[in-house]
Amino acid sequence: MLLTLISRAELDITEVALSRVTDEFIAYLRAMGPEGDLDEASEFLVVAATLLDMKIAGLLPQGELVDAESVALLEARDLLFARLLQYRAFKEVSAWFARCLQREDRRHTRTVRLDEKYRSAVPELKWTLSADDFAALAVVAMAPKQVPTVGLDHLHAPLVSIREQAAIVVTLLRSAGTLNFRDLVAGVTETGVVVARFLSILELYRHAALSFEQLEPLGELTLRWTAERWSEENLAALGADYDR
Repeated sequence: MLLTLISRAELDITEVALSRVTDEFIAYLRAMGPEGDLDEASEFLVVAATLLDMKIAGLLPQGELVDAESVALLEARDLLFARLLQYRAFKEVSAWFARCLQREDRRHTRTVRLDEKYRSAVPELKWTLSADDFAALAVVAMAPKQVPTVGLDHLHAPLVSIREQAAIVVTLLRSAGTLNFRDLVAGVTETGVVVARFLSILELYRHAALSFEQLEPLGELTLRWTAERWSEENLAALGADYDR
């Protein structure tokens, strides 16, 4: 009852005299004698310890936090309230289990044979498979499963040079003037080459050698060659950061 009242903010924990509650409970245990219920006594100890911790936390100063110790004390108080809610939840769940078990005690399984009207309604079982069919199914079911393996091909994939792919991009753009990225990677099947050509486009854009346009998100990427002066020296230094 005390836990319920305090959790509903209908009673201030600091106004509860826990010593009086403890004295009355000790007197109650003495009246019960040695044959008393140990579970009931243990339950009281849990409740009393929770109330005592809550009272200690409730008496803490509520002023400005000045150190980590005060923060830890307030966190401990919140933990006590959470423990209170958890305790009440366990009590409610145990009561629900008790009610369900009591209700199920009145249920008994039916041990008589199935009524004739229901037995006649069951369709007659007809075998459509031969012994060879069952043998084939058994072979498939008992065949050892293939052990899964992890492919290592991606670890030994050939390296793709950004500089070489940039040279191809420069040649195609200088000859065509304008190309979209789809045409620029047409016929390429290796993912690494596609990535290398895209990185080379970014490098060429950083050197102001080309411009690109994309009218909508995830739309067609149109590339246009804009460099007026371009030499092999510029190409030699392209993609050096990716070769490290």
